[in-house]
Amino acid sequence: MFMATKTITIMDDVYRLMSDEKRAGESFSDLLRRRFEKKSLMKFAGAWKSMTAGEAKELSESISLVRGEMDKRFRGGRK
Repeated sequence: MFMATKTITIMDDVYRLMSDEKRAGESFSDLLRRRFEKKSLMKFAGAWKSMTAGEAKELSESISLVRGEMDKRFRGGRK
């Protein structure tokens, strides 16, 4: 099957970021597909069922931390 290709121009710093993110044996197209492909939340259904109370607490704290950081970013560091 023939796949159409496109050439894009990116800045050197973005290339380095992408190179660092790329997995062994993965092409840049594979990387971009992996990062931008829409994922269904259904694949996570029931994933927390076997989690211990300690793991659940740790996950909850991590989520709170990430949410706090996202709030800071969206508000430009202001409250």
